[in-house]
Amino acid sequence: MKEKKIFLFLLDGVGLRNFAYSKFNEVGTKRNFNIVFWNKTVFPIDSLGFQEMKLDNIKLHPFTDVLKIVKTRVSLNLFIKRTQDTIYESYKFKFSYKSLKASVKSTISKILIWLFSSEKGLVFLDKAIHYFERKTAYYKYCKEMLQIEKPQMIFCTSQRHVQSVAPLLAAKDLHIPTASFIFSWDNLPKATMIVDTDYFFVWSEHMKAEILFYYPTIKENQVIVTGTPQFEIHFDKESLLSREAFFKEHGLDVNKKYICFSGDDKTTSPDDPKYLEDLAMAVERMNQKEYNLGIVFRRCPVDFSKRYDEVLHKYPHLIVAIDPLWKPFSSHWDTILPTKEDGILFSNIAEHTEMVVNLGSTTVFDFVSHNKPCGYFRYNQKIQADTKWDIFKCYKFVHFRSMESKDSIIWLESPEDIDQKIADVLDNKHQKNLDAANQWFGKINQFPPQLASERIWNAINEICNYPC
Repeated sequence: MKEKKIFLFLLDGVGLRNFAYSKFNEVGTKRNFNIVFWNKTVFPIDSLGFQEMKLDNIKLHPFTDVLKIVKTRVSLNLFIKRTQDTIYESYKFKFSYKSLKASVKSTISKILIWLFSSEKGLVFLDKAIHYFERKTAYYKYCKEMLQIEKPQMIFCTSQRHVQSVAPLLAAKDLHIPTASFIFSWDNLPKATMIVDTDYFFVWSEHMKAEILFYYPTIKENQVIVTGTPQFEIHFDKESLLSREAFFKEHGLDVNKKYICFSGDDKTTSPDDPKYLEDLAMAVERMNQKEYNLGIVFRRCPVDFSKRYDEVLHKYPHLIVAIDPLWKPFSSHWDTILPTKEDGILFSNIAEHTEMVVNLGSTTVFDFVSHNKPCGYFRYNQKIQADTKWDIFKCYKFVHFRSMESKDSIIWLESPEDIDQKIADVLDNKHQKNLDAANQWFGKINQFPPQLASERIWNAINEICNYPC
């Protein structure tokens, strides 16, 4: 059987985690695909033994970035008009006026938003982005590379990066089939669809319904349900250490049971250190009642701030920090990338702790993969770092509406509520939460989760056999 060359367009750390660190490459290679990572990241893919072609010196057309901002805003305006739901206002980034350049950019963006806030206007904006990107040296370079390499398909690992427009346009102009992967469960309501590909790979039937609703120009046969490779690591039993080995490696007490606190970034949860302290105080109270508990603290991988230091220094007897294994490749925040070892580490944390607590993250699905429950904080701090921030607003975001049963989560309604909720988990009174969380997981991500790579390659194979 002749090899089919697939260009895997890699744009960021999420794509790295999903498609380089998972079993995705192994599955494709076994099926006789010749996989080439078309790599925009600073990570050297060839260090993993994979083929790569680097994309350096990417330069967009000067108008493209403004048009992208305008397109996102117009899309959100149309979502509001279509649904009569103001929650989409929450997804709009504030305009910047910090410099003359930023002020001019914001002013032009506002004028264009006013001019093109309609369905026809949105179509015009897409055409304009495509027109200008086809004028760039970047587009010409990508087109020349594709003419030389002749791949059977381009698979883009994220739908949100404007840097992927020119390569995908070049592929389309050469009649090479293209597909993009919707990489996160909350992306579609946020209007992050920047690319225009022949096919769109989504996590679930739920996400398929979303993409058809938000983007009515996309046809049903263009949307393929595959699941996401990001959860596959949790079903790889060979990557799990024994409890004793894991505890020894990270300085944990084998006589204790641990609760995982999974940190958020500063924007998502400005009061995160206070929630960590609330958990620590609850554990302190429980230990006075002859429980023997500790806390594993895993910070957000891109949060290198010192905002947790005071709490960590105050409770060294309770809290053990196990930092994510992400690596900075330069001083820029967007070059802080995950390592393969971090996925294994996170899977072991989920396996060897009793539950996870945090504010509204996908860790609910990571932990339920290990048959462990998740607790979400659902109260505001009395003294807030940002008085405009409201935890209740977070849970009104569209992606949480997929939660059909509130029992999917153990809700931590106050600092005083935490003790009993943890005690219930330790006493095995949380089966209804696990059942509901699994149902939610099955709605968000195609089951079985561990076969996502297989389903993606099935779809790629079909597309290669029936090119556009």
